[in-house]
Amino acid sequence: MWAALAGAATALPATRAAAEALLVIEAESGKVLYAERATQPWYPASVTKLMTAYVTLRAVREGRLALDTPLTVSTNAVAQAPVKMGFGTGTGSIENFAELMNRNAQRLGMIQTSFVNPNGLPADDQITSARDLAILARALIREMPEYDYYWHLPGIRMGKMVQRNYNTLIGRYPGADGMKTGFICASGFNLVASATRDGRRMIAVVLGAPSSAARALKAAQLLERGFNSNTGLAWLMPTLGTVESLQPVNAEPPNLRDEMCGGHRKRPATEDEDDTITANSSPDSPYAVFLSSLRPKSKGGALLQEDHMGEPVLVYTGTKPPAPGTVQAGWSEPKAKAGKKKTATARLTPAKDKNGPKEGASSAAAPPGDGAAAKPKPKKPAAKPAPAAATQQTSQAR
Repeated sequence: MWAALAGAATALPATRAAAEALLVIEAESGKVLYAERATQPWYPASVTKLMTAYVTLRAVREGRLALDTPLTVSTNAVAQAPVKMGFGTGTGSIENFAELMNRNAQRLGMIQTSFVNPNGLPADDQITSARDLAILARALIREMPEYDYYWHLPGIRMGKMVQRNYNTLIGRYPGADGMKTGFICASGFNLVASATRDGRRMIAVVLGAPSSAARALKAAQLLERGFNSNTGLAWLMPTLGTVESLQPVNAEPPNLRDEMCGGHRKRPATEDEDDTITANSSPDSPYAVFLSSLRPKSKGGALLQEDHMGEPVLVYTGTKPPAPGTVQAGWSEPKAKAGKKKTATARLTPAKDKNGPKEGASSAAAPPGDGAAAKPKPKKPAAKPAPAAATQQTSQAR
Protein backbone atom coordinates (compact mmCIF):
# COMPACT_ATOMS: atom_id res chain seq x y z
CA MET A 1 0.00 0.00 0.00
CA TRP A 2 2.82 2.40 0.87
CA ALA A 3 4.45 1.88 -2.53
CA ALA A 4 1.21 2.82 -4.24
CA LEU A 5 0.81 5.89 -2.07
CA ALA A 6 4.39 6.96 -2.69
CA GLY A 7 3.67 6.70 -6.40
CA ALA A 8 0.55 8.80 -5.94
CA ALA A 9 2.64 11.52 -4.35
CA THR A 10 4.92 11.74 -7.35
CA ALA A 11 1.83 12.29 -9.46
CA LEU A 12 1.27 15.66 -7.80
CA PRO A 13 1.98 18.68 -10.04
CA ALA A 14 5.70 18.78 -10.88
CA THR A 15 5.87 21.87 -13.11
CA ARG A 16 6.35 24.40 -10.31
CA ALA A 17 8.49 27.46 -9.78
CA ALA A 18 10.16 25.72 -6.81
CA ALA A 19 9.78 22.20 -5.47
CA GLU A 20 9.07 21.64 -1.79
CA ALA A 21 11.66 21.47 0.94
CA LEU A 22 11.18 18.15 2.78
CA LEU A 23 12.68 16.69 5.94
CA VAL A 24 11.88 13.97 8.48
CA ILE A 25 13.89 13.27 11.64
CA GLU A 26 13.66 11.24 14.83
CA ALA A 27 12.62 13.56 17.65
CA GLU A 28 14.70 11.80 20.29
CA SER A 29 18.03 11.42 18.47
CA GLY A 30 17.75 14.13 15.82
CA LYS A 31 18.72 11.53 13.21
CA VAL A 32 17.84 12.55 9.65
CA LEU A 33 15.79 9.88 7.89
CA TYR A 34 15.07 11.78 4.69
CA ALA A 35 16.06 15.23 3.42
CA GLU A 36 15.36 17.09 0.20
CA ARG A 37 16.26 20.79 -0.06
CA ALA A 38 16.22 20.77 3.75
CA THR A 39 18.69 23.68 3.97
CA GLN A 40 17.16 25.83 1.23
CA PRO A 41 16.20 29.18 2.82
CA TRP A 42 12.42 29.64 2.96
CA TYR A 43 9.79 32.04 4.23
CA PRO A 44 8.26 30.43 7.35
CA ALA A 45 4.81 32.12 7.36
CA SER A 46 2.81 31.21 10.50
CA VAL A 47 5.17 28.37 11.38
CA THR A 48 7.04 31.32 12.92
CA LYS A 49 4.71 30.99 15.89
CA LEU A 50 6.54 27.89 17.07
CA MET A 51 9.36 30.24 18.07
CA THR A 52 6.84 32.71 19.47
CA ALA A 53 5.56 29.91 21.70
CA TYR A 54 9.09 28.77 22.57
CA VAL A 55 10.15 32.24 23.72
CA THR A 56 6.96 32.69 25.74
CA LEU A 57 7.01 29.28 27.42
CA ARG A 58 10.71 29.62 28.18
CA ALA A 59 9.94 32.91 29.94
CA VAL A 60 7.24 31.11 31.95
CA ARG A 61 9.67 28.36 32.93
CA GLU A 62 12.26 30.92 34.05
CA GLY A 63 9.68 32.82 36.12
CA ARG A 64 9.79 35.97 33.97
CA LEU A 65 6.19 35.44 32.92
CA ALA A 66 3.15 33.49 34.13
CA LEU A 67 0.46 31.79 32.09
CA ASP A 68 -2.07 34.26 33.51
CA THR A 69 0.08 37.37 32.93
CA PRO A 70 -1.94 39.89 30.87
CA LEU A 71 -0.36 40.56 27.48
CA THR A 72 -1.41 43.72 25.69
CA VAL A 73 -2.39 43.82 22.03
CA SER A 74 -0.96 46.65 19.94
CA THR A 75 -2.93 48.77 17.52
CA ASN A 76 -0.63 47.52 14.79
CA ALA A 77 -1.41 43.89 15.67
CA VAL A 78 -5.15 44.48 15.53
CA ALA A 79 -4.77 46.11 12.09
CA GLN A 80 -2.81 43.18 10.63
CA ALA A 81 -4.50 40.82 8.18
CA PRO A 82 -5.82 38.21 8.68
CA VAL A 83 -6.58 38.96 12.37
CA LYS A 84 -9.84 37.22 13.28
CA MET A 85 -10.07 37.25 17.07
CA GLY A 86 -11.53 40.73 17.62
CA PHE A 87 -9.21 41.72 20.48
CA GLY A 88 -9.16 45.28 21.77
CA THR A 89 -5.95 47.33 21.60
CA GLY A 90 -3.24 48.12 24.11
CA THR A 91 0.52 48.39 23.57
CA GLY A 92 3.37 46.12 22.56
CA SER A 93 6.84 45.93 20.95
CA ILE A 94 7.46 43.75 17.91
CA GLU A 95 11.13 44.70 17.74
CA ASN A 96 11.98 43.63 21.28
CA PHE A 97 10.18 40.32 20.92
CA ALA A 98 11.84 39.61 17.57
CA GLU A 99 15.20 40.21 19.24
CA LEU A 100 14.33 37.55 21.83
CA MET A 101 13.31 35.19 19.04
CA ASN A 102 16.62 35.65 17.22
CA ARG A 103 18.61 35.24 20.42
CA ASN A 104 16.92 31.90 21.09
CA ALA A 105 17.33 30.82 17.46
CA GLN A 106 21.08 31.41 17.69
CA ARG A 107 21.32 29.50 20.96
CA LEU A 108 19.51 26.51 19.44
CA GLY A 109 21.78 26.45 16.39
CA MET A 110 19.19 27.72 13.90
CA ILE A 111 21.93 29.29 11.78
CA GLN A 112 19.73 29.98 8.74
CA THR A 113 16.95 31.77 10.60
CA SER A 114 16.13 35.42 11.17
CA PHE A 115 12.91 36.87 12.57
CA VAL A 116 11.50 40.38 12.32
CA ASN A 117 7.99 39.65 13.61
CA PRO A 118 6.29 37.03 15.84
CA ASN A 119 3.49 36.09 13.43
CA GLY A 120 5.14 35.21 10.11
CA LEU A 121 3.37 37.84 8.04
CA PRO A 122 5.26 38.76 4.84
CA ALA A 123 8.71 40.26 5.42
CA ASP A 124 11.83 39.90 3.27
CA ASP A 125 14.05 39.27 6.31
CA GLN A 126 11.79 36.66 7.91
CA ILE A 127 13.69 33.55 6.77
CA THR A 128 14.27 29.99 7.97
CA SER A 129 14.78 26.47 6.55
CA ALA A 130 13.37 22.99 7.06
CA ARG A 131 16.56 22.16 8.96
CA ASP A 132 16.11 25.01 11.42
CA LEU A 133 12.40 24.37 11.91
CA ALA A 134 13.11 20.72 12.75
CA ILE A 135 15.66 21.86 15.33
CA LEU A 136 13.06 24.21 16.85
CA ALA A 137 10.33 21.56 16.90
CA ARG A 138 12.70 19.11 18.56
CA ALA A 139 13.59 21.70 21.23
CA LEU A 140 9.91 22.34 22.00
CA ILE A 141 9.20 18.63 22.33
CA ARG A 142 12.27 17.80 24.43
CA GLU A 143 12.52 20.90 26.60
CA MET A 144 8.84 21.53 27.30
CA PRO A 145 6.95 18.22 27.49
CA GLU A 146 4.45 19.72 29.94
CA TYR A 147 3.08 21.91 27.12
CA ASP A 148 2.83 19.15 24.53
CA TYR A 149 -0.97 19.45 24.48
CA TYR A 150 -0.64 22.86 22.85
CA TRP A 151 0.68 21.35 19.62
CA HIS A 152 -2.46 19.32 18.93
CA LEU A 153 -5.32 21.44 20.22
CA PRO A 154 -8.51 20.62 18.30
CA GLY A 155 -9.23 24.33 18.05
CA ILE A 156 -10.20 27.34 20.15
CA ARG A 157 -13.49 28.97 21.10
CA MET A 158 -13.91 32.62 22.01
CA GLY A 159 -17.44 33.83 22.44
CA LYS A 160 -19.39 32.66 19.39
CA MET A 161 -16.22 32.14 17.38
CA VAL A 162 -14.75 28.68 16.80
CA GLN A 163 -11.44 28.36 15.00
CA ARG A 164 -10.33 24.84 14.10
CA ASN A 165 -6.77 23.58 13.92
CA TYR A 166 -5.53 23.93 10.33
CA ASN A 167 -3.28 20.87 10.73
CA THR A 168 -5.50 18.31 8.98
CA LEU A 169 -3.37 15.39 10.17
CA ILE A 170 -4.65 15.84 13.73
CA GLY A 171 -7.46 13.38 14.33
CA ARG A 172 -6.88 11.61 11.00
CA TYR A 173 -3.29 10.41 10.74
CA PRO A 174 -2.51 7.69 13.33
CA GLY A 175 -0.43 9.13 16.14
CA ALA A 176 -0.40 12.72 14.83
CA ASP A 177 0.34 15.09 17.73
CA GLY A 178 1.61 18.36 16.24
CA MET A 179 2.60 20.94 15.40
CA LYS A 180 2.02 24.06 13.20
CA THR A 181 0.86 25.10 9.73
CA GLY A 182 1.68 28.25 7.81
CA PHE A 183 0.86 30.00 4.56
CA ILE A 184 1.64 33.24 2.79
CA CYS A 185 1.69 33.69 -0.97
CA ALA A 186 5.50 33.88 -1.06
CA SER A 187 6.05 30.66 0.92
CA GLY A 188 3.36 28.31 -0.30
CA PHE A 189 1.82 25.86 2.17
CA ASN A 190 4.12 25.01 5.10
CA LEU A 191 3.77 22.43 7.87
CA VAL A 192 5.82 21.20 10.79
CA ALA A 193 4.17 17.91 11.76
CA SER A 194 4.87 15.34 14.45
CA ALA A 195 3.50 11.90 15.24
CA THR A 196 4.20 9.19 17.83
CA ARG A 197 3.89 5.42 17.47
CA ASP A 198 5.19 2.67 19.73
CA GLY A 199 7.24 5.15 21.72
CA ARG A 200 8.92 6.68 18.64
CA ARG A 201 8.22 10.27 17.68
CA MET A 202 8.90 11.69 14.24
CA ILE A 203 9.12 15.31 13.10
CA ALA A 204 8.34 16.11 9.46
CA VAL A 205 8.77 19.49 7.76
CA VAL A 206 7.13 20.44 4.47
CA LEU A 207 7.76 23.88 2.98
CA GLY A 208 6.25 25.24 -0.21
CA ALA A 209 3.54 22.69 -0.97
CA PRO A 210 1.12 23.80 -3.73
CA SER A 211 -2.04 23.28 -1.65
CA SER A 212 -3.24 22.34 1.82
CA ALA A 213 -4.05 18.83 0.59
CA ALA A 214 -0.58 18.35 -0.89
CA ARG A 215 0.97 19.69 2.30
CA ALA A 216 -0.86 17.15 4.47
CA LEU A 217 -0.13 14.30 2.06
CA LYS A 218 3.58 15.09 1.86
CA ALA A 219 3.87 15.32 5.64
CA ALA A 220 2.00 12.05 6.16
CA GLN A 221 4.25 10.27 3.69
CA LEU A 222 7.35 11.64 5.35
CA LEU A 223 6.10 10.41 8.72
CA GLU A 224 5.36 6.99 7.24
CA ARG A 225 8.84 6.89 5.81
CA GLY A 226 10.23 7.67 9.23
CA PHE A 227 8.23 5.03 11.05
CA ASN A 228 9.18 2.43 8.42
CA SER A 229 12.89 3.22 8.73
CA ASN A 230 13.54 0.35 11.14
CA THR A 231 12.90 -2.34 8.53
CA GLY A 232 15.46 -5.03 7.76
CA LEU A 233 16.67 -3.12 4.69
CA ALA A 234 17.35 0.12 6.55
CA TRP A 235 21.10 -0.61 6.57
CA LEU A 236 21.11 -0.18 2.78
CA MET A 237 20.13 3.47 3.06
CA PRO A 238 22.89 6.10 3.28
CA THR A 239 23.50 7.67 6.68
CA LEU A 240 22.44 11.32 6.67
CA GLY A 241 23.68 12.23 10.14
CA THR A 242 21.78 14.46 12.54
CA VAL A 243 19.71 17.50 11.69
CA GLU A 244 22.37 19.85 13.06
CA SER A 245 24.93 18.39 10.63
CA LEU A 246 22.96 19.34 7.52
CA GLN A 247 24.97 21.91 5.57
CA PRO A 248 23.30 25.27 4.84
CA VAL A 249 22.76 26.49 1.27
CA ASN A 250 23.74 30.04 0.43
CA ALA A 251 20.72 31.12 -1.61
CA GLU A 252 17.74 33.42 -1.59
CA PRO A 253 14.38 31.95 -0.50
CA PRO A 254 12.10 31.17 -3.45
CA ASN A 255 9.17 33.55 -3.88
CA LEU A 256 6.03 31.61 -4.84
CA ARG A 257 3.71 34.61 -4.92
CA ASP A 258 2.89 34.37 -8.63
CA GLU A 259 2.28 30.64 -8.42
CA MET A 260 0.16 30.78 -5.26
CA CYS A 261 -1.69 34.05 -5.73
CA GLY A 262 -1.11 35.15 -9.33
CA GLY A 263 -3.76 36.24 -11.79
CA HIS A 264 -3.78 32.86 -13.54
CA ARG A 265 -5.62 31.31 -10.58
CA LYS A 266 -9.40 31.38 -10.36
CA ARG A 267 -8.91 32.47 -6.76
CA PRO A 268 -5.72 33.02 -4.73
CA ALA A 269 -4.54 30.19 -2.50
CA THR A 270 -5.43 30.61 1.17
CA GLU A 271 -4.89 28.84 4.48
CA ASP A 272 -8.69 28.48 4.68
CA GLU A 273 -8.48 25.69 2.10
CA ASP A 274 -7.88 23.34 5.02
CA ASP A 275 -11.42 23.80 6.32
CA THR A 276 -12.98 22.32 3.18
CA ILE A 277 -10.33 19.77 2.31
CA THR A 278 -12.32 16.74 3.43
CA ALA A 279 -15.62 17.85 1.93
CA ASN A 280 -14.20 18.93 -1.41
CA SER A 281 -11.50 16.31 -2.04
CA SER A 282 -12.29 13.72 -4.68
CA PRO A 283 -12.44 10.19 -3.23
CA ASP A 284 -9.86 9.26 -5.88
CA SER A 285 -7.41 12.04 -5.00
CA PRO A 286 -4.01 11.04 -3.55
CA TYR A 287 -4.92 12.65 -0.22
CA ALA A 288 -8.27 10.84 0.02
CA VAL A 289 -6.67 7.52 -0.96
CA PHE A 290 -4.03 8.01 1.69
CA LEU A 291 -6.52 8.84 4.44
CA SER A 292 -8.77 5.92 3.50
CA SER A 293 -5.85 3.54 4.04
CA LEU A 294 -5.27 4.66 7.63
CA ARG A 295 -7.18 2.22 9.83
CA PRO A 296 -6.86 1.71 13.58
CA LYS A 297 -4.77 -1.30 14.54
CA SER A 298 -7.77 -3.03 16.13
CA LYS A 299 -9.32 -5.56 13.79
CA GLY A 300 -12.50 -4.36 12.14
CA GLY A 301 -12.02 -0.80 13.38
CA ALA A 302 -13.76 2.06 11.61
CA LEU A 303 -11.92 4.54 9.40
CA LEU A 304 -10.54 7.59 11.17
CA GLN A 305 -12.90 10.54 10.97
CA GLU A 306 -12.51 14.27 11.56
CA ASP A 307 -14.73 14.28 14.65
CA HIS A 308 -11.93 12.51 16.55
CA MET A 309 -10.32 15.95 16.97
CA GLY A 310 -12.46 16.71 20.00
CA GLU A 311 -13.91 19.93 21.39
CA PRO A 312 -12.26 23.35 20.99
CA VAL A 313 -10.65 24.94 24.05
CA LEU A 314 -12.12 28.08 25.59
CA VAL A 315 -9.99 31.26 25.41
CA TYR A 316 -10.88 34.73 26.65
CA THR A 317 -9.47 38.22 27.24
CA GLY A 318 -8.47 39.38 30.68
CA THR A 319 -7.32 37.25 33.61
CA LYS A 320 -10.65 35.62 34.50
CA PRO A 321 -13.19 33.74 32.35
CA PRO A 322 -16.40 35.66 31.63
CA ALA A 323 -19.36 34.97 33.88
CA PRO A 324 -22.18 32.93 32.29
CA GLY A 325 -24.51 35.12 30.25
CA THR A 326 -22.11 38.08 29.98
CA VAL A 327 -20.18 39.53 27.07
CA GLN A 328 -16.39 39.46 27.20
CA ALA A 329 -15.05 42.98 27.71
CA GLY A 330 -13.21 44.45 24.77
CA TRP A 331 -14.28 41.75 22.36
CA SER A 332 -16.78 41.78 19.54
CA GLU A 333 -17.33 39.30 16.78
CA PRO A 334 -15.29 40.34 13.70
CA LYS A 335 -17.41 41.41 10.76
CA ALA A 336 -16.85 40.96 7.04
CA LYS A 337 -15.94 44.11 5.12
CA ALA A 338 -18.80 45.88 3.40
CA GLY A 339 -19.35 44.87 -0.19
CA LYS A 340 -17.42 41.62 0.16
CA LYS A 341 -18.54 38.08 0.75
CA LYS A 342 -18.04 36.69 4.23
CA THR A 343 -15.00 34.46 4.39
CA ALA A 344 -13.15 32.94 7.33
CA THR A 345 -14.91 35.12 9.88
CA ALA A 346 -18.37 33.79 9.08
CA ARG A 347 -17.35 30.14 9.01
CA LEU A 348 -15.94 30.26 12.54
CA THR A 349 -19.33 30.40 14.21
CA PRO A 350 -20.66 27.05 15.46
CA ALA A 351 -23.58 27.21 13.05
CA LYS A 352 -21.20 27.25 10.10
CA ASP A 353 -18.84 24.59 11.44
CA LYS A 354 -20.45 21.19 11.09
CA ASN A 355 -17.79 19.63 13.31
CA GLY A 356 -17.90 22.34 15.96
CA PRO A 357 -19.82 22.06 19.23
CA LYS A 358 -23.54 22.65 19.03
CA GLU A 359 -25.16 25.61 20.75
CA GLY A 360 -25.17 25.06 24.48
CA ALA A 361 -22.51 22.35 24.42
CA SER A 362 -19.86 22.59 27.12
CA SER A 363 -16.26 23.37 26.19
CA ALA A 364 -13.40 20.95 26.70
CA ALA A 365 -11.16 21.33 29.75
CA ALA A 366 -8.64 24.06 29.12
CA PRO A 367 -4.89 23.56 29.47
CA PRO A 368 -3.02 25.19 32.37
CA GLY A 369 -3.69 28.88 32.44
CA ASP A 370 -7.03 28.64 30.59
CA GLY A 371 -10.44 28.74 32.19
CA ALA A 372 -13.86 27.39 31.30
CA ALA A 373 -17.23 29.06 31.32
CA ALA A 374 -20.58 28.78 29.62
CA LYS A 375 -20.74 30.53 26.24
CA PRO A 376 -22.78 33.75 26.21
CA LYS A 377 -25.22 34.17 23.34
CA PRO A 378 -25.66 37.91 22.77
CA LYS A 379 -27.57 38.97 19.70
CA LYS A 380 -25.36 41.95 18.94
CA PRO A 381 -23.04 43.16 21.72
CA ALA A 382 -22.56 46.90 21.95
CA ALA A 383 -19.10 48.30 21.47
CA LYS A 384 -17.18 48.51 24.75
CA PRO A 385 -13.96 50.26 25.73
CA ALA A 386 -10.77 48.34 24.97
CA PRO A 387 -9.25 46.65 28.04
CA ALA A 388 -5.92 47.78 29.43
CA ALA A 389 -4.59 44.30 28.81
CA ALA A 390 -5.67 41.32 26.79
CA THR A 391 -4.45 37.76 27.04
CA GLN A 392 -3.64 36.13 23.68
CA GLN A 393 -3.70 32.35 23.44
CA THR A 394 -4.29 31.73 19.77
CA SER A 395 -1.04 30.90 18.08
CA GLN A 396 -1.04 27.21 18.92
CA ALA A 397 -4.41 26.59 17.29
CA ARG A 398 -3.86 28.17 13.91
